Amino acid sequence: MRRLFTVKLLLFSIFFLGHNAIASAKEEASDGSKKDIKTEIKEYIDHHLKDSHDFSIFSYTKDNGEHVYVGIPLPVILWDNGLKVFSSTAFHHGETIAEAGGDYYALEHGKIYKTDAEGNLSHDEEGHITNPKPIDFSITKNVMMMVITGLLMLWLFSSLARSYAKNNGVPTGAGRFFEPIVIYIRDDIARPTIGEKRYKKYMPFLLTIFFFIWFLNMFGLTPLGINVTGNIAITFGLALLTFLITNFTGTKDYWKHLVDPLGDAMPWYGKIPIYIILVPIELLGLIIKPFALLIRLYANMQAGHIVLMSLIGLMFIFKSWIGSPLSFLLAFAITLIEVLVALLQAYIFTMLSSLYFGFASEEHDHHEEETELAHL
Repeated sequence: MRRLFTVKLLLFSIFFLGHNAIASAKEEASDGSKKDIKTEIKEYIDHHLKDSHDFSIFSYTKDNGEHVYVGIPLPVILWDNGLKVFSSTAFHHGETIAEAGGDYYALEHGKIYKTDAEGNLSHDEEGHITNPKPIDFSITKNVMMMVITGLLMLWLFSSLARSYAKNNGVPTGAGRFFEPIVIYIRDDIARPTIGEKRYKKYMPFLLTIFFFIWFLNMFGLTPLGINVTGNIAITFGLALLTFLITNFTGTKDYWKHLVDPLGDAMPWYGKIPIYIILVPIELLGLIIKPFALLIRLYANMQAGHIVLMSLIGLMFIFKSWIGSPLSFLLAFAITLIEVLVALLQAYIFTMLSSLYFGFASEEHDHHEEETELAHL
């Protein structure tokens, strides 16, 4: 039954996203513009990948040309000579000007600019908007999904802990599914890479980051199409946490290895030529490691959404009984692969973070190392 439900959800997601693509294409055509279908699909994909100030479920155009949007508005919170709070419905998806506290604001390409009552926007020679931007603390759909995911995890694992307490360490309900995953992260990721002595202090972060990324990736495959982990700002924040924990919990041996990799095995005058090259490489590795984390997660999830939406868009390009069903089947296959990728990317991020923690917490036997280097 669970497998059947998953398949139905995936089919519904593909159909729902396809319906939005059709609606988007119709709206562009109703504006009187002469954009071809490929341009319309590209614009729709770009819109899908970006964050927004509301949850857009679907839209349609009435006979009189009026655009009707069905979705969930979110609060817009701005700081512009004081706090300004209003609903995102005031923008009507960028088609109208919002007024708050006597000031006027326009929504353009997902960003909020201060303007006048007519909504005039000035541009520089390169076409960039030069209007002032207020400080934006808005609850966007990406922020909302992170809050929802955090609350879901808090409820889920609090329930799991209570079930352990009530049943003498035996989980019940959903805990039976999540317990093997928790044990796997502990026994097959944390212990081998960090070590038996220090792994426990890193377990809360490793478990949190794994389930947080996994759940967000899975939410991205729902009909709402929330691309949270495909946002480089989000992956940067996650990688920054790994970077800070790695370096603030690093042992003396870890830092000594960075600035003095050869230790006392060689005289100082013999190490200088080597260290001119070796030490900058070691220090550069501090930045390269978290950078690899954020780029890997961002690029894989972004690419998955682009491929999936492109395949859906092909259905409206082919417009045939052969090409459109084939595109749908390919989109369905890619969606199944994305379910695996969602889990795989959470695993890779957690594994690499654990490896970095292991490097930072490792302690060396200096006497044995110096003896080996002396023999070399």
